[in-house]
Amino acid sequence: MRTPPFPARRTTPPLRVLLLLGNWVVGGAERVAVHLMNSLPAHWDVRLGLLHAGTAWMDELDPDRVIVAPQAASRFRYDRPNADLFRAGTLVSGAIHGPRALRAMIREVGPDVVVSFLKGTAILTWLALAGLRERPRWIAREGNNVFATALEETPNPLVRRASLGLTAMAYRRADAVLTNARAMARDLVSAFGLDPAKVQTIHNPVDIDGVRQLAQAADQPRPSRPYLLAAGRLQYQKGHEILLAAFAASRARFTHDLVILGEGSRAAQLHALCASLGLADRVRFAGVERNPHAWTAGADLFVMPSRWEGFPNAAAEAMAVGTPLLLADCDYGPRELTGGGRFGTLVPVDDALALAAAMDTLLENPGLRHARATAALDWVRQFSVDTIVGRYAELIASVAEPCPARAPSLTLAPA
Repeated sequence: MRTPPFPARRTTPPLRVLLLLGNWVVGGAERVAVHLMNSLPAHWDVRLGLLHAGTAWMDELDPDRVIVAPQAASRFRYDRPNADLFRAGTLVSGAIHGPRALRAMIREVGPDVVVSFLKGTAILTWLALAGLRERPRWIAREGNNVFATALEETPNPLVRRASLGLTAMAYRRADAVLTNARAMARDLVSAFGLDPAKVQTIHNPVDIDGVRQLAQAADQPRPSRPYLLAAGRLQYQKGHEILLAAFAASRARFTHDLVILGEGSRAAQLHALCASLGLADRVRFAGVERNPHAWTAGADLFVMPSRWEGFPNAAAEAMAVGTPLLLADCDYGPRELTGGGRFGTLVPVDDALALAAAMDTLLENPGLRHARATAALDWVRQFSVDTIVGRYAELIASVAEPCPARAPSLTLAPA
């Protein structure tokens, strides 16, 4: 990985693209960035700029095309729960140093198009671009529910209103706003007063062949009994306490184990809840796995009780390896991923009893599970890396034009 200064700006092709993220963890935005880095047209010059770097998937990237801000570890500790990021010191440091760091990356790389990921980076990108004499085109990509995350970040309504107001101002100044769910695009247009013509939707890519190959590996021990699988950061958003309550109330606890992949700030609370529900010998917290797909392929159900999402990558990957889905019908993503519930089972958000009942129904009807999972193998092909990255390439190329006409919508075909 490199830190600025970067090689001097070139004024000839190829098209130069700079992807900007505030943090680098095991998450959906980061996985999308990896696919873009590796699958956008080979003759393009695509770089990745980070304010704070982790190790996830770095072995899949060319280190010479990754730029990390100077003093990243001390100034940009963004690998924390959302609420921690709204502490006064973090906000002040980010507001001062974040735009400067992004501006330095942009000046040195000289991109034709900048793509920012998530609302915090979008605000910093907006401020960074405001200080540039030669401004590149800008796509602001949002991959999460900004309204739910703002509510989680701070209980203070004034701070929350300010956060959403800054997000709206940033997105209005972007040349295009990209979402990964159609319902998200609709709500951003409505709440932020965005021009509908510049708001696009492209779902997240799924490396179908790659996850299927990894799913065949048997490099870790499995539970001795059948099991259900959940995967996601151990944070409030993912609703693991609802999953534990549902599992305790279901008949599944007598026939299956529950495996939970992921790490996060609520780990201790979830372990304590698990013990209080009498599930200590039935639930396995497996942490972050290098190859989660082998776990997924062996599960009788993939369960996702999230309170909100953008577009759930782990669930899409479970679909690709033939594991039936049981998802909370949250905003956004699960309904679009499952074709309105045709290719997976949806239950109300925060409803442990409904989740328990759906677990029992599906586990006691293997024919129903098999039929939905088999049909989903065809449905998931529309999210393949080649298809989705091709749509990204079309959007980036259209935005890069000096005076582009309004780009046609690049949303996927309606479910």
